Amino acid sequence: MSLIYNWMYYIASGGLILIGMYIILVKTNLIKIIIGLNFIDTGVNILLVCIGYVKGRTAPIFSTSRINPTNVVDPVPQALVLTAIVIGVAVLALALSIAIKVYEHNKTLNVTKIRGLKW
Repeated sequence: MSLIYNWMYYIASGGLILIGMYIILVKTNLIKIIIGLNFIDTGVNILLVCIGYVKGRTAPIFSTSRINPTNVVDPVPQALVLTAIVIGVAVLALALSIAIKVYEHNKTLNVTKIRGLKW
């Protein structure tokens, strides 16, 4: 049972990535596809945090002199995830604004109907 607890976040991140891929491949509504991209982004962020975590180590905050530098986790994956979150929010906002413009121009968000409007 403890093996499941050790791999729980890896399983959750893989599940989010698979759910996002399913949504992107199956759904035809543009908003749902954007939500699927957001699921994938969240799953990858959780995976990066899991990879950067080392059991039994502390955060890299040297507020006291008792902390040994060998007993802290690497802060690079945490910084990458923070940057990825900001980029993900910007991409989400841009994708939603493009979806609004697509709806104003085509009066539909169904991807199959938008493809059918080609010349």
